[in-house]
Amino acid sequence: MSRRINKRSQKWKNSNIKVIFITFAILLSFLLLFSIIFSLLNMGSDKIAKGVKIGLVDVSNLTQEEATQKMQNWYKEVALKNITVFYEELEENITIEQFSASMDIDKAVKEACSVGKSGNIIKDNYEILFSLLFSKKIKADITLKQEEIDKKIEELNAKLPNAIKQSNYYIEENQLIITKGQRGIEVKKAEFQKQLEKIMLQEENREFTIPVKEVSPEEINIEKIHEEIYKEAQDASITQEPLEVHPHINGIDFAISTEEAKALLQEEKDEYIIPLSITIPEVTTEKLGEKAFPHLLGTFSTTYSISNQNRVTNLELASEKINGTVILPGETFSYNKIVGERTIAKGYKEAAVYSGGKVVDGIGGGICQLSSTLYNAVIYANLEITQRSNHRFLTSYVTAGRDATVSWGTIDFCFKNTRKYPIKIVSSVKNGVVTTEIYGIKEEKEYEVSIESTVTEVIPYTINYVKDTKLPKGTEQITQYGSNGAKSVTYKVVKYNGALISRTLLSSDTYSPLEQIISKN
Repeated sequence: MSRRINKRSQKWKNSNIKVIFITFAILLSFLLLFSIIFSLLNMGSDKIAKGVKIGLVDVSNLTQEEATQKMQNWYKEVALKNITVFYEELEENITIEQFSASMDIDKAVKEACSVGKSGNIIKDNYEILFSLLFSKKIKADITLKQEEIDKKIEELNAKLPNAIKQSNYYIEENQLIITKGQRGIEVKKAEFQKQLEKIMLQEENREFTIPVKEVSPEEINIEKIHEEIYKEAQDASITQEPLEVHPHINGIDFAISTEEAKALLQEEKDEYIIPLSITIPEVTTEKLGEKAFPHLLGTFSTTYSISNQNRVTNLELASEKINGTVILPGETFSYNKIVGERTIAKGYKEAAVYSGGKVVDGIGGGICQLSSTLYNAVIYANLEITQRSNHRFLTSYVTAGRDATVSWGTIDFCFKNTRKYPIKIVSSVKNGVVTTEIYGIKEEKEYEVSIESTVTEVIPYTINYVKDTKLPKGTEQITQYGSNGAKSVTYKVVKYNGALISRTLLSSDTYSPLEQIISKN
């Protein structure tokens, strides 16, 4: 009896196994068929698989053209979106557009379109299901121009509080004056760039603290300085076909030996003076007349108050220094090297300057108006700006984005003569007007240059109440008027015969608000 039950039980088990096997085979066949149909449908689709992202952008169910358009719109938005970098009271807004950013959108979109379309059914189905369940992320490669990053870091170095001051020099009549540098801080280049590249694609929290390190100034290299200033005297001349202008060059050399100059540097001083031997050639540029610089290439003017005599004196002294300066093709003009250090001994007066978030008196106050006026004239002359920094606060003489601050030992204004012929700066300060003009020879193809500056945000000022027991009780007095800050973007627009050639970002600037200070008792 038990043997009969066991046989029946075994037969039932075998029957169940057979049913399960057949069911499994049917399901497997169905899944295989479904998988083939699913794969063929996706292979024939012109849409990107669901769950596919390029960077942070979801391109699911989009055609190649739609995904390309969406990425282009996203990239434009990201390129113009502010990244805030700061250190103590210094705050700067930058955009990746400033670094000549570029992205291979076509490459990224093609990679997105290829998901699930290789022709391998197993691989394709796996990719499609994976992207559907977990999303498939394709890297958005944005490259920045290293030269522009380095340039921005140098600009930040100049603006940092307690920034390092490198040794510098300038020529004053027949003397070479070398100023000793001071220990300070500078940006950690590699770390700054790493943080910038990490944060530039984020939607939120687009800010970071500028990484810095304390460094000592470079040793004064007298051989290098001699090599840079040494010139042999050359007469001015003009040649025809092709037309070339050769301005005169004053011969410059040390009036003492290099060994004697090195001995002078052994003394512990903040300033070293080395006598120079200056040779004036027989034919100077002035004797060439208007033929050398016949055309006005760029000009700009700003106004000042003639009642502030100290400020006027500073403007006049700086203007005299740059007036008549000739820059040869390929040469770079340095405002600090031409004007020199601003000191009482050289006739500079105390006038209002910004320091530590307040308006105070400082030696040479006001000469930034001249550097800002020159900056605009240089842009109109279509020359290359190589170094320029905006003020911490808005100025009264130019609009946001059109200023160029300078400070001896840290912040300079520099530009390069990128034209075929020499240029000459003509500068004047009179009757309440500062004017700078760039003269030279017009080239065969001259462009029309304009400047577009837009304030993108106004930053309201705050009021700071300070207790002053010297005032009568219950009274108050404004000791410093406040002014709003701003964020701005400035573009250089170049046209030829009215047709747009280029629209280049010159700067993206942030100006802090100047707090209003009210004394009260």
